[in-house]
Amino acid sequence: MNKAITDGLVLTPPAFELGLDVWSSENGTSGSASYDGASNAAIAIADQDFGNCLELTKTQTTQQLRWMGETPILPGCYLRVRTRVKAISGNLPEVRIAGYAMTAANQHVTGLVEIGESVVLSEYGTLVEVEAIVGTGARGGVDMVWGLEPAYGHFGLDLMGLNGGIVRIENFEIEDITEAFLRDLLDWVDVRDFGALGDGVSDDRAAFVAADAAAAGRSILVPEGSYYIGSSLSITGPVRFEGTLVMPVEARLALLSSYDFPTYAEAFGDEMEGFKKALQALFGYTDHNTLDLKGRRVEVTEPIRVAEIAPGVTTFSNRRVLRNGQFNVIDGPAWADAEVTSLTTYSSAQPYELTGVVNVANIEVGALVTGAGVGREVYVKAKNEAAQSLTLSEPIYGGSGTRTLTFRRFRYVLDFSGMGQLDRFNIADVEFLCNGFASTIMMPPAGQMFHLRDSYIVKPKDRAITSIGRGCQDLLVDQCQFISNETALPAQDRTSVAINVNANDTKIRDSRFVRFGTTFVIHGTGHLLVGNHWFQGDDEDNNVRMPGLVFTTPNVQSAVTGNYIDSSIVEWTNEHEAEVDFGLGYSFGGLTVIGNTCVAMDSAPWFTFFSVKPYGSGHFIHGLTISDNVFKAIDGNIIRIDKVDTTYADLDYGRMRNIRVEGNIFNGITELISNPVSLEVNQATAQTTWTVDPSTYLPFCGWARNVESLIAEGAITNAGGGRVSSMPYVNVEQGSARNQVQVVWPEAAKGRLQMRIRMDNPN
Repeated sequence: MNKAITDGLVLTPPAFELGLDVWSSENGTSGSASYDGASNAAIAIADQDFGNCLELTKTQTTQQLRWMGETPILPGCYLRVRTRVKAISGNLPEVRIAGYAMTAANQHVTGLVEIGESVVLSEYGTLVEVEAIVGTGARGGVDMVWGLEPAYGHFGLDLMGLNGGIVRIENFEIEDITEAFLRDLLDWVDVRDFGALGDGVSDDRAAFVAADAAAAGRSILVPEGSYYIGSSLSITGPVRFEGTLVMPVEARLALLSSYDFPTYAEAFGDEMEGFKKALQALFGYTDHNTLDLKGRRVEVTEPIRVAEIAPGVTTFSNRRVLRNGQFNVIDGPAWADAEVTSLTTYSSAQPYELTGVVNVANIEVGALVTGAGVGREVYVKAKNEAAQSLTLSEPIYGGSGTRTLTFRRFRYVLDFSGMGQLDRFNIADVEFLCNGFASTIMMPPAGQMFHLRDSYIVKPKDRAITSIGRGCQDLLVDQCQFISNETALPAQDRTSVAINVNANDTKIRDSRFVRFGTTFVIHGTGHLLVGNHWFQGDDEDNNVRMPGLVFTTPNVQSAVTGNYIDSSIVEWTNEHEAEVDFGLGYSFGGLTVIGNTCVAMDSAPWFTFFSVKPYGSGHFIHGLTISDNVFKAIDGNIIRIDKVDTTYADLDYGRMRNIRVEGNIFNGITELISNPVSLEVNQATAQTTWTVDPSTYLPFCGWARNVESLIAEGAITNAGGGRVSSMPYVNVEQGSARNQVQVVWPEAAKGRLQMRIRMDNPN
């Protein structure tokens, strides 16, 4: 690169013989005194060494000579200013190249080195070459490092020492010698050439901007050193880091052509800091929507709180993807849970709020709430310290009053709790190695379409994916594997949860979940669980089994289809309601459980695959399909696949309707269920009333409420063998448990009937 050639810049001053009116005896600025007509300056004609040259008598302590022309100082350029000098008579002075730095606004730039190395004239008539290099970058061999502020300079020389000496000075030469510094590096530019100091203190941002502008598609080199960048910086060209950056937390680094994790890790010399800055950039500009980890591992030593690394980003709704790498959690004090127990007041009239919270300042947003009357997976969504109040992710049951609750804050690898809303954030092809030290992902309080796909969550300490509000709206989990840290524990001793949901329309598909305490706790409606495999068994014999899929909305409007459900219960509750007794609206309904493979291994006989657990009175089922499933017990039979958990209340069996349980396959199950159930009734002795007991077949041990059909198989006869042709009638809901049917004949009869009996009304 030579600007005199490429850009036609005139760098060399005119010859002295063309006039001394452009040569200043001061600093060279406009209006300064010139040597034109000065008594101590003259043109020497036809000097044997220099030809026509300047003969100057030293009359000042520092005799200055400056060209009044403006020599441009360009980013990345290096200029060599040189001349030759010889002493003629009198005292022998020292000589040096000197300059005067000026801004584009014609102001002097103070604080810069403006002189070169001094040379002593030791004898008369000896030619002495004097030179100095000036440039924007602090490179070896550069005498005057001016950085980016000067726009031009006035150059010449100084004579120092005793006055009275006479010297002759050859015409000056100023040339662009940038190639001397960059001759081997023509495909990149160095930020030092644009004034970057790399001392970790001086703000080098302007130098980086200038280097990026000058690169014009070439790479940018950041050599060894620590470069402080004081505010947000975008670099369009590709960057190679040998040195490292230091930036304030709020300052973003946008590497538009090198946007990937390895480059950011090199930029900051630390994987954690590099990832934080890369993730911050992902939320800071729109040139890239994907942060590629490039297959690299990030050693995570503390929770990555997105609100802290991207301050000011409270809402983000553009699609962003984090992909292709691994997070490995390293143990340390940063992963310790925080736990606070506090007295609180709850009113069911304000179902999502706790008031009068003692010690509210020490309770963290995102803390799990436990205590009397609190359902599973209730979290602190927000807090107001001034009002001493907390906002909850779900209501709590048990009515209004004062109660002491515990608030436990888990630590997550990725924690979005501090953001207000995040939409369309995707994580793909990522493995989280939590190693039993950390939980994995905490979603923001609001948002939609959070998507985890083709990823692995391995050994989270407490939780894999946690929702503390409605940031789980339309949550998507596809083709992932979740492996608990509690696989060696008996099922009843585990406390971990894979996923909880508060909002609607979750799709969890084709994923595998291994031995969590509870696999899913799902509130809201419109959920689809398709093609998954979750198992919660253990190595114990004849052991209890725990809920694996928990729906906490009564009218759930959801489908559980084609899953492999192993040694766990599908439990249906209303624990996330402030008023748990049935009033107006819908009770339990809107659920289809179709085409699943359900296996119980080494389970206690009383284990059931499906349980309804009302937390208040008056509830019933009005819309449930359990069909075309396989239920199989291995290493020991179980009694039934279904039950009503009456810990808090029973169902109203008189209001059951629209329940379809049919087409299922049972292996190792003692009592098979169906609704409607088809029974063959054989009466060997003639009786007027036949009592039919379908109780063991009726789902949830319900009442025998309807008879759909009654068909005689063969002749119905009386005691004497005569045919009974009269039609019988039936009495339903008979017996103390109302689970029997009476077939009443006009006379004593015997024979065989085929009957279809329901425990509900069909519509």
